[in-house]
Amino acid sequence: MNYLASSGQLRASLLRWSLFTVPLLLVLGFFSGQAAGSGPGNPWFDGLVKPGIYPPPIAFPIVWTTLYVLMGIALAMILSARGAAGRGLATAMFLVQLALNLSWSPVFFAMHQITVAVWIAVAMAVSILITLVLFWRIRPVAGMLLLPYLAWVCFASVLTFEVGRLNPDADGAFGRSSTVRVEI
Repeated sequence: MNYLASSGQLRASLLRWSLFTVPLLLVLGFFSGQAAGSGPGNPWFDGLVKPGIYPPPIAFPIVWTTLYVLMGIALAMILSARGAAGRGLATAMFLVQLALNLSWSPVFFAMHQITVAVWIAVAMAVSILITLVLFWRIRPVAGMLLLPYLAWVCFASVLTFEVGRLNPDADGAFGRSSTVRVEI
């Protein structure tokens, strides 16, 4: 016999999942940035020429905190949709885009691979779009919650590209080698 959950049970499930997913994403995002030495205070980054569209540094922690909260709620909505068709695929795609997200800061800030970071950002935007569509099919509001994230990552892709264009010698992928050769 099939039982339908009451609206109270559905809200409780969403709340339980949110209490897990939101802090988890905040912690993962924080540690990814901290481990990479991201943002102001990173000597390599501070020495880069920034494009005119570069927002004030305080914008980044505010925006990313907000986005991780929205992502966590969207994921909780999908995880609490037990039995929904496509739930497994949507969750797997979320994890793919999250892995790309968490790899961007170390690649850009720690490894100084600007070109690689641009491609990661583009791949992230595509994977977010796919995740958004998959989430939307299960819970339209969950898909909508990812729209600001997609917009910010598209902006970040342009920003990363512009940083690379303005600082070609700083790109560890194609810039000058940091290796010093000494001959005796």
